Amino acid sequence: MRYLMMSKPSETVPDEKLYAEMGQFIEELTAAGVLLATGGLEPGGIRLTSVGEEITVTDGPFAESKEAVAGFALIEVRSKEEAVELARRFRRIVGDGESVIQQVYGP
Repeated sequence: MRYLMMSKPSETVPDEKLYAEMGQFIEELTAAGVLLATGGLEPGGIRLTSVGEEITVTDGPFAESKEAVAGFALIEVRSKEEAVELARRFRRIVGDGESVIQQVYGP
């Protein structure tokens, strides 16, 4: 089962300890074959909206940028519970904030 774990921006200022703990966490998940991809996302983004045949393209940043996704990790695990546990570990490392987990369907 693949899950996309997404985190929203937080007020936490990264320090050397956070980078070290996150690096160790990423190495562990990579070595276990669980982590498929990870990355940060630029805060602005581009929004596409379609109504009928019309497609509107709007450059960000958007009014509710705090609701935007700041980073992601694509993981492959045996269960939803395992995905939740990995997300819990991530939140313990990075501190206060919000993450969202969604199962990825398809090949």
